[in-house]
Amino acid sequence: MIRLYSFLAIGLIAALLGGLGYMVFVGQGAKDFAQCRATAISGGSGAIGGPFELVDHTGRTVTDADFADRPVLLYFGYTFCPDVCPLDTARNAQAVDILAERGYEVTPVFVSVDHQRDTQEALAEFVRFMHPDMIGLTGTEAQIREAARAYRVYFAINESDDDFYLIDHSTFSYFLLPGHGFVDIIRRDQAPEQVADTLACFIDNA
Repeated sequence: MIRLYSFLAIGLIAALLGGLGYMVFVGQGAKDFAQCRATAISGGSGAIGGPFELVDHTGRTVTDADFADRPVLLYFGYTFCPDVCPLDTARNAQAVDILAERGYEVTPVFVSVDHQRDTQEALAEFVRFMHPDMIGLTGTEAQIREAARAYRVYFAINESDDDFYLIDHSTFSYFLLPGHGFVDIIRRDQAPEQVADTLACFIDNA
């Protein structure tokens, strides 16, 4: 009987130690990057991001998996945007250049929400103008809406009889890290240096 109790006690201790080890392992693997994040995200960072399939500015079909091996700064907009999109995208390009000077590589990605006007040619011209490493993505309306839904991006096309319609859309940028996926939202009121500092903090602590 004493031996039985001993075996049970040993088993219980082993189970407790195993559970503790598991919690420590999970705690180390599940980083919350609290020291880097300045924005509270409803539902947590795991609520944003997901699979998508789009076409890049060279005509190649890509998915979210094609960007899983590098840090990515993602922005949703459209090339005919008269003010907000060019400013935000240029800010992101500046931040990427600042990071490059510090030895960090971040890929800027521009996702169009204008499936009608943002042809491959229009997108290629836009991203070439903004940054030599920028990747432009577009697709069918269904593909774009699926990607936007994954990142909780709002956009609505203002119907018009001509080709000069505007599109209302959210203006956040999204930072993705290898092994973590989406980690933080970048607000449009953050300067290029602030964005670079924030992204460097995430990369250093990944």
